[in-house]
Amino acid sequence: MKSILVIDDNVDIRENTAEILELAGYKTITAENGKKGVEIALKEKPDLIVCDIMMPELDGYGVLHLLRKNVETQFTPFIFLTAKTERTDLRRGMEMGADDYITKPFEDIELLNAIETRLKKTQVFEQQYAMSQPGISQFLKDVKEMGILDKLSEQYSMESFGRKQVLYQEGKRPRFLYYLVKGKVKTSRTHEDGKEYIIDIFSGGDFIGYPALIGDNNYDDTAIMLEDSDILLIPKDDFLQMIYGDITVASKFIHIITQNVKGKEDRLLNLAYSSLRKRVAKALVEIHNKYNTGGSSNSLEISREDIAHYIGTATESLIRTLSDFKAEKLIEIKEGKIRLSDVGKLSNLLY
Repeated sequence: MKSILVIDDNVDIRENTAEILELAGYKTITAENGKKGVEIALKEKPDLIVCDIMMPELDGYGVLHLLRKNVETQFTPFIFLTAKTERTDLRRGMEMGADDYITKPFEDIELLNAIETRLKKTQVFEQQYAMSQPGISQFLKDVKEMGILDKLSEQYSMESFGRKQVLYQEGKRPRFLYYLVKGKVKTSRTHEDGKEYIIDIFSGGDFIGYPALIGDNNYDDTAIMLEDSDILLIPKDDFLQMIYGDITVASKFIHIITQNVKGKEDRLLNLAYSSLRKRVAKALVEIHNKYNTGGSSNSLEISREDIAHYIGTATESLIRTLSDFKAEKLIEIKEGKIRLSDVGKLSNLLY
């Protein structure tokens, strides 16, 4: 059961608010002034705080300031509940780190909705996300689904793309964040010698193209369909509002994306120093994980040339290594499609 601390010097408002919250299934703690509220917050560690602004001994701004300075309460969701409606008061509270601002008189459902949204938001930021493209995609989806993007449009344009069709090109300015609903997409970069190098492969549920949006740069890669795909186009301004409109969203996202960059660096080191067999094995497992979420029986419907570009080797060298793996019963090849027979051995290939 989530606990909520209500701080208000008006006994009727304090008790009525506490009663509403208890009926909604929350454990409620109350404090009659700001000083007492800070003491209780530090002792009880509530999941959320609802606090009046105008109070004796210590006003709501002082309560928020003290709690944000304490490491144990600095991220506790904080909602101001007040009769003050001037824009300067609202701005001051939000700049200090308040999560929401509800004016009196208020409807019960307004308060409950605000509390539910803030608790869901906390749940998102407490979750541990994989430091990878899927982890970033899951974080972005959770941010949207948790109601943090209420001001953004719920309806975006979805377009269908055919195999080998270009989504965006290297050097072009970004206009959208792309959400891959169904299909497969590769992002690649052309080396100065004319050879293609595949940066990443995306499948249903992934977001594509966010690095250029965040950096406000031209694309440094090209995105091409590996198969027929359906893609949702989220306008650039909506995405930037999601990331930069909330400092907690921004900091969490930056942490995940930084780790994702580290993962790409590790992959480059693997390409530089691992044997061809290990590079091919690792790439097959990575592509298998991107393509197949329901088990290990599905085949990899990707060309030998694309696999070679993903690894950074000649297609002929890849084909020879695949033949070796087939002879060792690590993979099967039927009708030109690859199926991994032993993902575990390929993942832990010693040489």
